[in-house]
Amino acid sequence: MDNFTVVETSNGHLVKMWNKGVPFEENTIEQLKKTASMPFLFKHLAAMPDAHLGVGSTIGTVFPTQGAICPATCGVDIGCGMIAQRYTFTRAELEAVGLAKIRAAIEAAVPCGRTNNGGPGDRGAWGTVPAHVQAIWNAQFASEYENICFTHPNARARNTVNQLGTLGTGNHFIELSEDEQGHVWLVLHSGSRGLGNKIGTYFTDVAKKLCAEWFITLPDPDLAYLPTHTEEFKAYAFAVKLAQRFAWENRLLMVDNIQHVLSDVMHETQGLQWGPIEEVHCHHNYISWERHFGENIMVTRKGAVRVQSGELGIIPGSMGARTYIVEGLGNRESFCTCSHGAGRAMGRRMAERTFTVEQHAAATVGIECDKTANTLDETPAAYKNIEAVMAAQADLVKPRYILKQFLNVKGSK
Repeated sequence: MDNFTVVETSNGHLVKMWNKGVPFEENTIEQLKKTASMPFLFKHLAAMPDAHLGVGSTIGTVFPTQGAICPATCGVDIGCGMIAQRYTFTRAELEAVGLAKIRAAIEAAVPCGRTNNGGPGDRGAWGTVPAHVQAIWNAQFASEYENICFTHPNARARNTVNQLGTLGTGNHFIELSEDEQGHVWLVLHSGSRGLGNKIGTYFTDVAKKLCAEWFITLPDPDLAYLPTHTEEFKAYAFAVKLAQRFAWENRLLMVDNIQHVLSDVMHETQGLQWGPIEEVHCHHNYISWERHFGENIMVTRKGAVRVQSGELGIIPGSMGARTYIVEGLGNRESFCTCSHGAGRAMGRRMAERTFTVEQHAAATVGIECDKTANTLDETPAAYKNIEAVMAAQADLVKPRYILKQFLNVKGSK
């Protein structure tokens, strides 16, 4: 039995929504219909149960296309995604050292947050770039990035290598969690930082200018697109792939620094083994060239995770709810995709107006985390219920591990 509902756009295109038990707001549905009305949509648009309003297109969207692409349907945090690692030690062994001490050590090892409007002295960037980070930038990114900026100088970001290996703000996080077997997991969420943001913003503007020159009427200006035959598309595709690699390496570098923290902790607990015994790593804001329904297409996922049959993904709830490590069921109607989280139930400013610091602290009892106004916009009640979201996509994934966090690091404002 199908677990999705269907709505039709004015030009007959379809949106398939996995929203049973998690109703979408009307403005979210309208935005989905606008995106689905684009003439180069392939088959149908798929909306995951965590879908909510975004810029240009809905967060939680799978947008398959042929012949063109909308930069805004990928968004500006290109390559944003998650990594999770399972370890052999237990929560009790970490608590013996002190969770507050461990959180402080992680925050010292990984630059997070944002100050000085991202300018010099920003605590969310490296003041002096570590030699090994600079070496990775030089070897893997510098030459290609310069090629992009030579042709498109306005795509150059203020922050690049100095943000490689850093967390950022908003819903990006580092967590230590415990699974049902008592193993500790490291779960991390971050993206391509300023580099990806600038690429996404710049090429969205390029697409808008082109569509204006061609007198194309759009359902939303942010759905401006780049046809695949254009030089602008080729440049964007090249830049997107670089930003996605940057985001992937960004997460790996942070994990490496956190592992050094855990290694030091383990020495304090009589040399217990600390290395990971399992890892899951995935993007959820990205473009991929795939084959579906017998045809080669481009798939843009904005807040959605690819989970082909047997492939593992990560679906977090909130800083007070459970996280699921899931196994894909290969559902082709969703283009083998699941949600990337619980999804916001309200915007950040509304959350800050709705909840108090006392309510935030009560919702995060038992979790070592920032319980101040700095993270009030991320309070658990600002998100949809993760259990309802999981039930709505029971035909897309099945749980492999269920995690509950006991330590959370967020890059507060």
